[in-house]
Amino acid sequence: MLVNLTEYFDSQGTAHLSIPYEAEEFNDGLSSRKVVKREDLSLDITNVGEGKLELSGNITITLADSCARCLTDVEVPVPVSFVYTVVKPDGFHEQSEDELFFMDGYNLDAEALIDNELLMSLPMKVLCREDCKGLCPVCGSNLNHGACGCDTFVPDPRMAAIMDIFNANKEV
Repeated sequence: MLVNLTEYFDSQGTAHLSIPYEAEEFNDGLSSRKVVKREDLSLDITNVGEGKLELSGNITITLADSCARCLTDVEVPVPVSFVYTVVKPDGFHEQSEDELFFMDGYNLDAEALIDNELLMSLPMKVLCREDCKGLCPVCGSNLNHGACGCDTFVPDPRMAAIMDIFNANKEV
């Protein structure tokens, strides 16, 4: 959604806008996640003088993802907040690289801004719960539902030569 900021460069004070986030899924460049719940972007636009605006906002978007250990479906709320200073595109001010991706002249691309901030706010690892036990490496059953009984002993590979000697000289 594009928001024209022309009138805010000339007015004084702070304006509050509520902008809907309409995306059905979020693509981070590697995978797509379905947007389960969303709220409107709460955006405050403050004229800080000399052709400058301060944009501050927050939004919480809930994405569908899977647990990194047990692959269970999880809803992940991602709170996003930001503060940016943008300048009037009249040629007298230098634009920073940060604002180039969401500003097109006097128009603010709110969805591009939200997507970028959402990408930066994503958790590194999604877990269904802190003490998630994951999957059994032998049979693949979910260990959160109970033990599967598989033998998961893995011998130390540094001891393999010694174990070969013991097994060769073992009496039957």
